[in-house]
Amino acid sequence: MHPLARSWIDDVLAGSPVARALGIEVLDARPEEVRLGLAFRDDLTTVPGVLHGGVVATLVDVAGAAASASGLTTDDGATGGATTQLDISYVAAATGDLTATASVLSRTRSTTHSQVVVHDAGRQVVATAQVTSRIFH
Repeated sequence: MHPLARSWIDDVLAGSPVARALGIEVLDARPEEVRLGLAFRDDLTTVPGVLHGGVVATLVDVAGAAASASGLTTDDGATGGATTQLDISYVAAATGDLTATASVLSRTRSTTHSQVVVHDAGRQVVATAQVTSRIFH
């Protein structure tokens, strides 16, 4: 992975105030695919024992953006990016630690389309999502 891509993933995305506040961490990153983790915490729940859907959506959003960033190089001339569409389906209650795997399905110079699957520690699917990211030049 290009050092620029890794910096975007670690410093800009996982290092953002919201990602740090939620405890999102990079578990693995390679070009076109990233895995992020989120440890269950009671202060992130809607009702006791169930993570808030917005927390899961934020994990998905950061994962999709990180997958988009994972393929960048200095040749791209990218100056930033933003999620332009996020479509999430909640499949099961998030009642434990989560892992989000985001894979780029399509990449152009200015847009990526990624698939994100969120699993709990028992490998049960908690959510699936599609994330479209815009790359600014």
